[in-house]
Amino acid sequence: MISTRTRILTDPVEAAGLLREGKLVAFPTETVYGLGADATNPLAVERVYRAKGRPGDNPLIVHLAGAEQIEEVAAEVPEAASWLLEAFAPGPITVIVPRGPSIVPAVSAGLETVGVRVPAHPVARAVLKAAGIPVAAPSANRSGRPSGTTWQAVLADLDGRIDGLLMGERPEVGIESTVVDCSGPVPAVLRTGGISLEQLRDVLPGIMARGERLDASPGTRHPHYAPTARVTVVDAPRPRDGAAYIGLQQPEPGYVITEVVPDLESYARTLYAFFRKADSVGVKQIDCERPPASGIGVALRDRVVRAEAASDR
Repeated sequence: MISTRTRILTDPVEAAGLLREGKLVAFPTETVYGLGADATNPLAVERVYRAKGRPGDNPLIVHLAGAEQIEEVAAEVPEAASWLLEAFAPGPITVIVPRGPSIVPAVSAGLETVGVRVPAHPVARAVLKAAGIPVAAPSANRSGRPSGTTWQAVLADLDGRIDGLLMGERPEVGIESTVVDCSGPVPAVLRTGGISLEQLRDVLPGIMARGERLDASPGTRHPHYAPTARVTVVDAPRPRDGAAYIGLQQPEPGYVITEVVPDLESYARTLYAFFRKADSVGVKQIDCERPPASGIGVALRDRVVRAEAASDR
């Protein structure tokens, strides 16, 4: 094993013990790696913000071992939240509900609501079950960087800043969860993600496609998902010296590195790792094929457009 300042873990029970002690532990979920802390421990939650360099007005998501535990962290559970959890949990769905008194206010960035989800990854579920506590877990990366989808990426960003890193299989989804605000009279999507709008409308036909309370969701107020290289969203690959390309279309020779994916799911699963690979070889420009505005393509388009916008800052 390589030399690190952060403990590399293989046992979910050991990771759970560290969380109960107020330590910070990164672990895999089906979306991306999460950086976990006891959501009822103010000092542990404060350390999450410091470790990531995360702005204090950017709320965290509370992860639970089972949907039934939402009663322990929410002041009330709106009917829409119950329906979404019944349909999609465990899985990449986060519901915004009124925050209960057990959850540290800093988890919600001072808001009266809290985001809650039940991850599907077997390692994450084992950790949460063994810990027996609600775990606040944003993505395990330095703030603004592409989310970590491998333990090596997490270590590159956070070695020495966190106490433990639990290894596990690579996330299947590869982009963050869909966030739905269920705290108001009409449920509203705040962040697109692993559950598509079409899937949501099968359960809640009247759901709003975009909510007004964007402050209630992570990943909506600050630059996110950006590599060091400049990102450009393109409709077709245009090979150029010193650039990288990811997309479904096969480009002509000329790019330094390419990642041609067979479908949108593979595109989403590969995107962040490709960003980091391009940075590691010193590429200055990344061309991302524009995904279609349907299914998971909506969330994928959101990520590449945000990365492009961050490049322009």
